[in-house]
Amino acid sequence: MRHGKKFNHLGRQKGHRKALLKNLSIALITHKRINTTLAKAKALRIHLEPLITKSKNNTTHSRRVVFSYLQNKVAVQELFDSIAAKVAARPGGYLRIIKTGFRKGDGAEMAMIEFVDYNDVFTNSKDSDAGSSKKSRRSRRGKKAAGAAAAATQVVEEVVVEKEIENVGGDDPELQALNEKADDE
Repeated sequence: MRHGKKFNHLGRQKGHRKALLKNLSIALITHKRINTTLAKAKALRIHLEPLITKSKNNTTHSRRVVFSYLQNKVAVQELFDSIAAKVAARPGGYLRIIKTGFRKGDGAEMAMIEFVDYNDVFTNSKDSDAGSSKKSRRSRRGKKAAGAAAAATQVVEEVVVEKEIENVGGDDPELQALNEKADDE
């Protein structure tokens, strides 16, 4: 019986579980998005969100508390500098879990866990849809819904193309000239 078990033990002893969550936390802070199993993603969210909340208060004590969990100076620096600045206005819910299907080898349910404030494509398309269109009733025929979905995907594709162009351009003056010509047209 599982009386009094408040969290998922992930089939591991305490030390192994702590090491797993520490390594997943460091990877997520470093890369802003990782793919793992759904159970590990849910356990990671429970483990990491209090540390992100603690990072909003940039004091020596809170840095030492977070370091006691992560034991990685680079991850603590990243968490307190760039991540804390982005999530300062958010009252909670810093991480998003998206199910991605099942793993081919053993059928485990996989998920992608990411920081909510670091997904620019999702937040840009959501903001542009909310500001430009008004809410209306859905019909059963699906014509309006299909048109809205097509418009939303077009907006997302445009944002992705713009991001790729910005990333490709870099410091190359020829590519910047081509980008300016494309903007003028």
